[in-house]
Amino acid sequence: MTSYCGTPPDPSEWLHRWNMDPVLLLALGIAAIMAPRSQHPRLVWAALGVLALAFVSPICAMSVALFSARAVHHLLIVAVAAPLIALAFPARRPGYLGAAFAISTLTLWAWHLPSLYDWALADTAMYWLMQVSLLGTAAWFWRALFAAPPVTAAMSAILGMAQMGMLGALLTFAPAPLYAAHFGTTLPWGLEQVADQQLAGLVMWVPGIIPYAVVLAAVARRAWVRIAAAT
Repeated sequence: MTSYCGTPPDPSEWLHRWNMDPVLLLALGIAAIMAPRSQHPRLVWAALGVLALAFVSPICAMSVALFSARAVHHLLIVAVAAPLIALAFPARRPGYLGAAFAISTLTLWAWHLPSLYDWALADTAMYWLMQVSLLGTAAWFWRALFAAPPVTAAMSAILGMAQMGMLGALLTFAPAPLYAAHFGTTLPWGLEQVADQQLAGLVMWVPGIIPYAVVLAAVARRAWVRIAAAT
C-alpha cells in the first residue's frame, strides 16, 4: 500500500523518511512568511512547527506503518496545532461552542471508522480531506472555547477530555484489528496489529487528554483571578 506519506517504513529506515513534498513545503513557507501580519506571529510559527513535525518529519512515514504513530499524528493536529491556531487568531465574541464541539467530535470519530480511515490512507485526496477537516473543526472548537465564559469553557474542556478518552478506550479494548491499512505493517516493528491498536488507544486515552487538562487548569486560574480581583 502506498499512501501520501509513502510506503510503510521499517525500523532501519524510518528516520531518513522526511516528506519533501514541494507543495506542502511551499504552503508552510508562505504561511511562515505571512505570520508577522498576524497579532501573534510566535503562536503562528509554533503551530506551523507542529504541523511540520506531523507532515514533514519521519512521523509522517511512521504513521503509515503504525496506527499508534497515527494517533500521535492526530493528537499533534487536533490537540496541539489547533489550539495554537485558535490562540493566534482569537474569536472576537463567543461562538457556537456546542456546535463546534459536536462537529469536531463527530469529525474525529468519523475518521476513525475503519472504512474512512483505510480510504484516507489509500487515497491522497481523502488523506488531505481528513487532515484539513480535523484541523479546521478542532481549531473552530478551541476558538469557541477560548472565547466562552469560564464555566462554559471548563465544561467544554471536560467534555473534550471525555470524548478523547472514550475513543481511546474503545480502541484499547477492541478485541480484533480494525484497520486493513495496517495489516502486516506493524510486524517489522515487533508488534502485532492488535497490540499496536491498543497502544494507539492508550496514546489517545492518557497523553491525549493532557492538552484539555492544561486548558481546564488555565480556565480555572483565569476564573479565580477574576473572582479575587472582584473581591
